[in-house]
Amino acid sequence: MTEIRNVEADLFRFRMRVLVAGLAVLFAFSLVAARLVYLQVYRHDELLERAESNRTAIVPIVPNRGLILDRHGVVLATNYSAYTLEITPSKVGNLEETIAALEKLVDIHPRDKRRFKRLREESRNFESLPIRTRLSDEEVARFAAQRYRFPGVDIKARLFRNYPLGELGSHVVGYMGRINQREKEQIEDGEEAGNYRGTDYIGKLGVEQSFEQQLHGITGVEQVETSASGRAVRKLSSNQASPGNTVMLSLDIGLQKLVEEMFGGRRGALVALDPRTGEVLAFVSKPTFDPNLFVDGIDQESWQALNESIDKPLLNRALRGTYPPGSTYKPFMAMAALQTGKRSASFIVNDNASWTFGGHTFRSHGNIALGAVDMHRAIVKSSNVYFYSLASEMGVDAMHDFMAPLGFGQITGIDINGEVRGVLPSQEWKRNAYKRPEQKKWYPGETISLGIGQGYNTFTMLQLAQATAVLANNGIKHKPRLVIATQDTMTGAMHPLPIDPPVDLGYKPANVEIIRKALVGVTQEGTSTRVFAGAGYLSGGKTGTAQAVTIGQKDKYNGSKLEEHQRDHAVYMAFAPADKPEIALAVIVENAGWGAGVAAPIARRVFDYVLMGQYPSPEDMVAVQKGLAAAPTGTPRRVADMNALLAAGGATEATAAPVAAASSAKATKPAGATKAVSPPKPPLPQPGANPD
Repeated sequence: MTEIRNVEADLFRFRMRVLVAGLAVLFAFSLVAARLVYLQVYRHDELLERAESNRTAIVPIVPNRGLILDRHGVVLATNYSAYTLEITPSKVGNLEETIAALEKLVDIHPRDKRRFKRLREESRNFESLPIRTRLSDEEVARFAAQRYRFPGVDIKARLFRNYPLGELGSHVVGYMGRINQREKEQIEDGEEAGNYRGTDYIGKLGVEQSFEQQLHGITGVEQVETSASGRAVRKLSSNQASPGNTVMLSLDIGLQKLVEEMFGGRRGALVALDPRTGEVLAFVSKPTFDPNLFVDGIDQESWQALNESIDKPLLNRALRGTYPPGSTYKPFMAMAALQTGKRSASFIVNDNASWTFGGHTFRSHGNIALGAVDMHRAIVKSSNVYFYSLASEMGVDAMHDFMAPLGFGQITGIDINGEVRGVLPSQEWKRNAYKRPEQKKWYPGETISLGIGQGYNTFTMLQLAQATAVLANNGIKHKPRLVIATQDTMTGAMHPLPIDPPVDLGYKPANVEIIRKALVGVTQEGTSTRVFAGAGYLSGGKTGTAQAVTIGQKDKYNGSKLEEHQRDHAVYMAFAPADKPEIALAVIVENAGWGAGVAAPIARRVFDYVLMGQYPSPEDMVAVQKGLAAAPTGTPRRVADMNALLAAGGATEATAAPVAAASSAKATKPAGATKAVSPPKPPLPQPGANPD
């Protein structure tokens, strides 16, 4: 009986164990089933997407950058595609050994190595950097056969910027350069971060920088299937990039070329505007530079040559160079006298070749007395004495308040970055500019030299050109602008840029006529008579000689005894035709001396180009470059013939027509970081004997 009970107990325990084991197995299978349901049903979409991402990659498609054209359709900036050999330093074991091995397959020059070193210093270690650009098909094939030997090295197809006219207009057009770390952080912090995926280059200067958003385009994406090693196997889908818009300038590149050629090897700047619209016709800064040097990364030697040159070729003198205006300031002083009621046009001053104030003698015209001069004769003959006394009567603050609306010492608002203000002095300006109490005080003697455009006055040629345009346009001021329209590359639709409304400075027409008549007199009986002899039009202008260094009160200026960079600057402001001006300009030739002898001849030939369709003869061009020209000599060439040669390098019918349309549409209607400008040193009284 006991044995039966034991067997039943063992059987019960066995059954219980089987039951527990079965339940455990059932529970385990339930967990597996639940997990399968969870993965297959609830997380199906997520896991499918993750699996696809392991098999595929999203690759950005960098858009073609928009073209830059002049007003006649000449191409100033375009693109080309080329293969580059690139290294990702973080994926390479021994970088020096890798480069040495690559040299056996592809030509790598010392300049390439220096550029690569510079890029490494400016970039992160995991970025792909070019060691060679513009590979030939043969070089691509040689490397492709040996690619397995070089982890972290690859061939890539890249778009590169090309400036077909080289140095011509480089300060306006600007250049492209590799995105540096600071720019990359700004992009990542902004709203355009996604649009710059895959983009390595960005506009650095000029129109390339200021119109980056229009030129860049919209980045596309491409989905590709990848291998286990991450290489693309085949394309699955794509959303094509939208190319950047074409940007059309108001610049006449033929006129730009003429002016740059006339400067020769000299330094200086010229700005020419249409006074009726504010459009910039020429924007010259000499010397220039070749923007193509920056396209694939400039090497250290070239950068040092540009950056350390005493001639400062990277300085945009038209936009950032500040100079005393010299006697070109006198017409604006006369206008101030008329508008404020300080003097009438008939007021007489006796010019006895000097003017004394506070024990200092201010001289005029090398001790040559002009005798009795009214306002007209004071401008035509450039009387220093007349404007010394006028400055003393007006005072510095009254001069400041009149000159500021003209644009002197102000930001004009031109549509490229980097403009500087210069200095239009006032008592408040001096209090803010200097630290020591004795420096903050304005002394009456400091006012005198301001009347002839010296002393603290320092302005850009852009400001002087704008002020000249205001006089030419009867007191109506337009904001200068370089870009007149953009063109949608996909549709061809033209989009003229909006124009800021002009500002009427409220000048009395009779007062404007007095000043303009005097400026015409300068070209007919004054300091620029010889230069404008025989011109087929009347123009108005004013010569100026601006001191580069201060001369002692008892000293006499002698340019031959000074270093070249210490000699006076030659300045000229002008407009033409005199009755209905179509062009106004300001030009400076640094350290060249007399304005009538060096700067005015450049202006004459600019007017001949625009109004007469004439281009200087070869012998006349040489004379202008040497500063030995007056009226043009030789048989002038036709502008149309000269520009046909220039346009052959870039213009097409497809681009020329839209630009002409934009310019026509415009004619039917009546946009950085600014470098701080240190205050100038307090000026000594100017005794100089400027001949204009």
